[in-house]
Amino acid sequence: MMAALFTTAGVVILIFLIGSALLSAAETALTRASRGRMHQLEREGDQAAKRVNKLISDQESMIGALLVAYNAINISASVMAGEIITRISDSLGAPAWVGVFLSTVVMTTLVVVFVEVLPKSLAIVRADDVARFLSGPILFIVRVLGPIIYGIQFIVRRTLGLFGIKMTMEMDVLAAHEEIRGAVEYHHSEGIVESADRRMLGGVLDLSEMDVGDVMVHRLQMDMLDADLTAKELLAAVIESSHSRIPMWRDEPENVIGVLHAKDLLAAVARAGGKLSGLDIPGMAREPWFVPLTTNLKDQLGAFLRRQSHFALVVDEYGALQGLVTLEDILEEIVGEIDDEHDLVVQGVRRQADGSVNVNGDVTVRDLNRAMDWHLPDEDAVTVAGLVIHEAQAIPEPGQIFLFHRHLFSVQRKVRNQITLLNVSPRLEDSEDKEEAE
Repeated sequence: MMAALFTTAGVVILIFLIGSALLSAAETALTRASRGRMHQLEREGDQAAKRVNKLISDQESMIGALLVAYNAINISASVMAGEIITRISDSLGAPAWVGVFLSTVVMTTLVVVFVEVLPKSLAIVRADDVARFLSGPILFIVRVLGPIIYGIQFIVRRTLGLFGIKMTMEMDVLAAHEEIRGAVEYHHSEGIVESADRRMLGGVLDLSEMDVGDVMVHRLQMDMLDADLTAKELLAAVIESSHSRIPMWRDEPENVIGVLHAKDLLAAVARAGGKLSGLDIPGMAREPWFVPLTTNLKDQLGAFLRRQSHFALVVDEYGALQGLVTLEDILEEIVGEIDDEHDLVVQGVRRQADGSVNVNGDVTVRDLNRAMDWHLPDEDAVTVAGLVIHEAQAIPEPGQIFLFHRHLFSVQRKVRNQITLLNVSPRLEDSEDKEEAE
């Protein structure tokens, strides 16, 4: 009779331990499962992935249910094992503490090895598969234990609220971006993601953190047309320009009356049989599209796609013209420079024999970084001259040399208060490493 009772209790304990192991594996798998892969599988009709997404969407309830069931099972198994081992030790005439000690050792070993380490190790290696396999039973447990979980959540939230802590399971958008960026950086360090792909994925994430002012062509670098020029002069200027869309102004450069498309002009010239007399070129200009300087790049990209337009003029809060931005400027933030046969490779950057570069002051920091594969900061200044003025907190004079971000900046030329030419050295440690190698 006693032997049968012990056998039955042993089977029950074994079932409890198996159930606890499955719950342990489920907790690890569901918290480590790839949300991106689960959403993709759900779109393809995978019901298991759909259950996983439902569980992950309310992690607080899921984890609460798993912990309640897990601890209830482990405590029940430990009590039963303690009772059996204590009875066996008593029947052998051993002291009472021996049974307690043996039950503790046996259950700790079983729980640690077969309930914690083994199932969680498997769940870590095959998180997505384990999560999908166990999603059905876990969803059932969450529903059954729902009232208990809500009661526990209420107590937990009230307790944490006493210390000024507010619980929320909503994912911060910035945290999600950093998680993706961290994954890209990790896989790049492992050699799985190539450098070009890393820069491209990073560029996509950076769009939401940048404004059009960070990538626009400044008004001093814009090609513009005076609408009062003759048709012959306007045609010559369009042919000379490397751009197909050129703003036109009248009376003063700030008064932009339209944007002339080279294709429209050439079509009009062809219709006129090559005769320029009588052509109203300013009348061919299309209505300009003005966007604020602070427009987010991601929003501007969406606006370009919606309007099916590639060109916009940038104005500040007072309506003053600051520059222009194109669809190509935004795409270059993702894929890098897009050069065609009419583009000049980074105008204003000239490499010197000693490894330094002569840079026009109006060259953007981003263009210099791309041309030289440097990492100068561009958060506080758009141009190289602006970076030097920002760091020096003054307008330098020709001949002055500054050390910023481990680069030497030598002011070569200044016109009035505008720095027009600088010489910038490579990073000092790079130069030192090169000299040691030689």
